Amino acid sequence: MNTIFELRWIAAAVTLTAPTLASAQDEQPALAAEESSEQATKGARVFEPGYFAQFAPRNALDMVEQLPGFQISGGGGGGGRGLGQASDNVIVNGARLTSKSDSVSDQLRRIPADKVRRIELVEGATLDVPGLVGLVANVIVEAGGLSGQFIWEGAVRTTEVDPEWYGGEVSISGTTGNLGFTFAIENNNNRFGSTGPTVFRDADGNVIERQETIFTGAFDEPRVSGALRYDFGGGTTANVNAFLARTYFDRLEDELRFFPDDSVITRFNARDGGAPEYEISADLTFPLGPGRLKLIGLEAWDGDVSSATVIDTPDDGSLAVGSRFASEGGSGERIGRFEYNWPMLGGEWQLAGEAAFNRLERVSGLFTLDDQGDFVEIPFPGGSGGVKEDRYEGVLTFTRPLTNRLVLQASVGGEYSNIRQTGFGANSRSFQRPKGTASLAWQPEEGLDISLAAERRVGQLDFGDFLASVALDQDNENAGNNELVPSQTWEITLEVAKVLGNWGSTTLMVEQRWIEDYVDLIPLAGGGEANGNIDKARRTEIEWSTTLRLDNLGWNGAQLDVRLEYEEGEVADPVTGLLRDFSGRADREAEIDLRHDIPGSDFAWGGGLQYNRIRPRFRLSEVSREWEGPVLVSAFIEHKDIFGLTVNLSASNIFGGRERFFRTVYDGPRDEGIVLFTEDRNLRIGPIFRFNVAGSF
Repeated sequence: MNTIFELRWIAAAVTLTAPTLASAQDEQPALAAEESSEQATKGARVFEPGYFAQFAPRNALDMVEQLPGFQISGGGGGGGRGLGQASDNVIVNGARLTSKSDSVSDQLRRIPADKVRRIELVEGATLDVPGLVGLVANVIVEAGGLSGQFIWEGAVRTTEVDPEWYGGEVSISGTTGNLGFTFAIENNNNRFGSTGPTVFRDADGNVIERQETIFTGAFDEPRVSGALRYDFGGGTTANVNAFLARTYFDRLEDELRFFPDDSVITRFNARDGGAPEYEISADLTFPLGPGRLKLIGLEAWDGDVSSATVIDTPDDGSLAVGSRFASEGGSGERIGRFEYNWPMLGGEWQLAGEAAFNRLERVSGLFTLDDQGDFVEIPFPGGSGGVKEDRYEGVLTFTRPLTNRLVLQASVGGEYSNIRQTGFGANSRSFQRPKGTASLAWQPEEGLDISLAAERRVGQLDFGDFLASVALDQDNENAGNNELVPSQTWEITLEVAKVLGNWGSTTLMVEQRWIEDYVDLIPLAGGGEANGNIDKARRTEIEWSTTLRLDNLGWNGAQLDVRLEYEEGEVADPVTGLLRDFSGRADREAEIDLRHDIPGSDFAWGGGLQYNRIRPRFRLSEVSREWEGPVLVSAFIEHKDIFGLTVNLSASNIFGGRERFFRTVYDGPRDEGIVLFTEDRNLRIGPIFRFNVAGSF
């Protein structure tokens, strides 16, 4: 981890009284959506704008983040297998968001709060959007008018890191006639770093090296984006979404290396990168026969140009030694998809087909520093090449109410894919894989929603694993693997959401996965290691989210959000043959957030606590763990109307959580138990002070 986990405030409103929250089956005025004057979705919990008034929301994201017991999942950002069925748990006007790289949060932030007519929390299986399971937020937005929003975000740290001054977004949206539009300019601005010691010890615990590090980094991603929607009338609509961005990344570690013989080496350790990225997608929906046909197209490219350099210069004047690893290329995706929906046999049917064409292009070079101080390239053929996948998918889905409180959704289908690697290790393979889901959504009583789903899914490979790469600062190399195959998973998910009267809401999710061809680092027969397939693995996840309103305890305007997550994996270690947990990532997480909107004022204050526990990461000859914290504490104060602006000031990492990295490196395979050395990195992050200024125009 190069940066501290950002402690974002996630507050959820929990007053569930009749004037602001009503079941769709209660008597209430019709609330018109953009294209419909229908009542709210049957069985939904309806949150009207007045429900969010105490938070003075600026946009739809501010409102969704206040929904009791609800967490945004999915989030876009690419990386998934094509478009496929819906996976994000937020939709707008009953329709999924089709952009892959523009996150759900980004798209919600560009919808002004005064355009939101209501938000429905509804069981996903009851909607005519195949793939949705569990609680889904349906944001109902009206058209009309012209409005703009802006947000300025920044931070100041207490280490050598530069301040963040240039983060934020300006967006404008509106309609003219049958045309709706949104345009935005933004910059993701991040400065990060830490400072402190790293200690190396031999197998007997003796110090063999000590490093003092000053680490700083910077990331910027300026982006322009736009979305157009046109209503042709007669049920025919079209959408176009596009963005263009460029990333800039720099990371520098200045290190002094001290040795027991009093010698000193100055290490220069730097990484940099940056490349353009774009995506354009469009969809057209129109009536056809007894149903509606939706056509979707998407073209995306994500450039990748980076380099890493390590140079060690002894203080005795002897020659410096160093290495450099550089790569240039990128990944692209082209998707065509159709979805045809029609009613039949008392339910809703959807036939969907998709063709996706993915590609990776990369040229890598490895260099060493010669006696004249110049970098000279050395052979590294496994780092260059290309990977292409052509994938075709077909899925038939059926959704039908079995009773007035029980809904069935089932789908069956499959995919065919062909993966071709060019350059070093050229190879070509084809796969045919079944896919499908079955889910039940049950509402045994008002305020209680239960969903149970089973799914057969196919994983998405990281094409970069087909090619070799090097981590210079840790002296590790991943070989390429041209025999990788996508994982396949059987997944069962149970979600229970319960309204707790005027106390709030709670949601429990339990998920069990059985994975075939699990992808993890494996030793290679000819030596070295690479990401490869392990026959089977198992994963269990339990997540519990609760929102409690503290008015009932006499603390008016205060509320508490609690989220607990437990994860456990089981896989046969490819080195020892013994069962162990998954490699890396968190297996225990906890978030506790308090917010108090002071009644009769424009002030709010609060704070949060976040805990996470990271699993060890396993390689052929080492075991490591990397984490921050593990306990991170934050506090904030907010004024909702300073000359019409919302101003939020916060402090995170108040109690000094640190950046930690510990690894044990073995002399040979780790199952032989011969320790070569240990590395213990303990860096100070320090408190971080952030500001956020939001307004409308």
